[in-house]
Amino acid sequence: RREQARLRASVLEEDTEQWQKEPHFSGLQRVGGVDLSYIKGDESRACASLVVLSYPALEVLYQDCRMVPVTAPYVAGFLAFREVPVLVEAVQRLQQEEPQLQPQVLLVDGNGLLHPRGFGTACHLGVLTDLPCIGVAKNLLHVDGLVRDELHREQVRSLQRSGEAFPLTGTSGKVLGMVLRSCTNSSRPLYVSVGHRVSLGTAVRLVRACCRFRVPEPIRQVRRRGEGAGGS
Repeated sequence: RREQARLRASVLEEDTEQWQKEPHFSGLQRVGGVDLSYIKGDESRACASLVVLSYPALEVLYQDCRMVPVTAPYVAGFLAFREVPVLVEAVQRLQQEEPQLQPQVLLVDGNGLLHPRGFGTACHLGVLTDLPCIGVAKNLLHVDGLVRDELHREQVRSLQRSGEAFPLTGTSGKVLGMVLRSCTNSSRPLYVSVGHRVSLGTAVRLVRACCRFRVPEPIRQVRRRGEGAGGS
C-alpha cells in the first residue's frame, strides 16, 4: 500500500503530448498493447506480450511474446506487483532493440484510476515506463460504491451507437472512468480509465478510434499472440 501511494503521487491525469490535443490525433503514429496470458493450470508461468501497431492503419509493426516465470502471488488490488515487472522488461527490450518503434501510448488490458486505491496496472506501468497509458477493462471493478446494478445496466442499454459513453462517478464524487460502447455490433461496453499522462476524454476518444471490434485493436492483437504462444 505504501509503494502504491508513493507511485500514485506521480500519476498525471492530463494530456502531456501534442498529438493528444489534435482532433484526429495528428502526430500519433504508434500505439502499443500489453498483456499477460497465464497457462491453464499453471500459475507459475505466463506469456508476457507487447505489440506495437501503426496509427491510424492499426497494422502490427512489432511483437514480443515470451514465456516468463511469475513469482509474486495473486492478491486482489495488488495485481500490478505480479504483472508489471515483466511488462516493463518487454518495453525496455523494445527501447533497446527497436527504439524507433517505441509506442507513443500503451493500452493496458486492465484498470488505471478505476482501482480501490486509484492505482491500477495501467497507472503502475505508466509511471514506471513514463509512457502515456490507458486502462481498458471488459468488466466493472466494484470500487467506491460502483456496482453493476439495474441502474448501471439501464445506463449501459442507453448507449445505442458506437462512441457513446457515460461517466463512472463513485460515491466520493470522483469520476473514476467512462463506460464506452466501442462498436455498434456489440452492446457490451468497455470500462476506460486514465493510466498516466492522458486525460479521460482523450483516453476514451483514442480507445474508440482503435476499435474495429469491441476490444481495441492493440489489446485484441496482443491477446491473440499471447494465447497463441500458449497462454490461456
